[in-house]
Amino acid sequence: MIEARHLRVLRAVAATGSFSAAGRELGCTQPAVSQQMKALESSVGTPLLVRSGREMRLTQAGEALVRHAAGILSGLTAAEEEVAAIAGLRAGRVRLVSFPSGSSTLVPTALAALRAAHPGTRVSLEEAEPPRSVELLREGDCDIALAFRYERAGGAGEAGQGGEGEWDDLVVRPLLTDRLVALVPERHRLARTGASGALAIGDLAGEPWIAGCPRCRGQLVQVCESAGFTPRIDFATDDYPAVVGLVGAGLGVAVLPQLAIESVRPRGARAVTLEPAVRREIVALTLPDLAQVPAVSATLDQLARAAARVG
Repeated sequence: MIEARHLRVLRAVAATGSFSAAGRELGCTQPAVSQQMKALESSVGTPLLVRSGREMRLTQAGEALVRHAAGILSGLTAAEEEVAAIAGLRAGRVRLVSFPSGSSTLVPTALAALRAAHPGTRVSLEEAEPPRSVELLREGDCDIALAFRYERAGGAGEAGQGGEGEWDDLVVRPLLTDRLVALVPERHRLARTGASGALAIGDLAGEPWIAGCPRCRGQLVQVCESAGFTPRIDFATDDYPAVVGLVGAGLGVAVLPQLAIESVRPRGARAVTLEPAVRREIVALTLPDLAQVPAVSATLDQLARAAARVG
């Protein structure tokens, strides 16, 4: 019989490459890891690991077991949490992964409301941009992933940027639609446009640019090229306050999601509406099994309520 604790150890060994590193990650000793691997190999009746120099390498059987481990452990977690809730323990654990602008706007309101309604529920938070956040969900390393995908001019998901089929295996909870806005220095010749109307992205064709996260950067290049020019990107950073600071210092212009600007005080910079509109869809994702877990479901509900207040 394969035990869940043995699968967790196998995944740690596969990820770290050694018994000692896996022990450090799991908080146990190297001999304990070795014993659990021997027990697992005895259970399945075939070697799962072979030593290659200083590292451990998976056999073909080991690779197959690791490939199935994420789904098995996710299903077990869902079962344990649901049983605990049914038994009236009023306890739960939710591992949430969010992109930075979601962490600073949607997540605090949602988690405060969740704690007030369900004080026994524990929530952990990590930050990751999609597609990495979605990978963490599929790998069983989180329970909910906040993600986004950009729309085409016609409204469809952008190929390679979170297309319509990318999340078909997941439960998708739509939260809000976030519009992109231009950010220019306060003394820029186009800064007054914010008071008088919208700005076409082609009006910024000759400007130096500050780009954001990789997915946002790809969207920026695509939108600019559709307007007939390739942006000259002088600076690139995943940190939204840094983008705002660089624009405020007069070092270039940027296009950021409205949600990102709301999470940062744009000193020295001015937001200007873009036309035609470019939007991104913000969603909460989880696995079908986990969607039935009360703590996960309650967290999804609070994220939706927080998004409704922002929207």
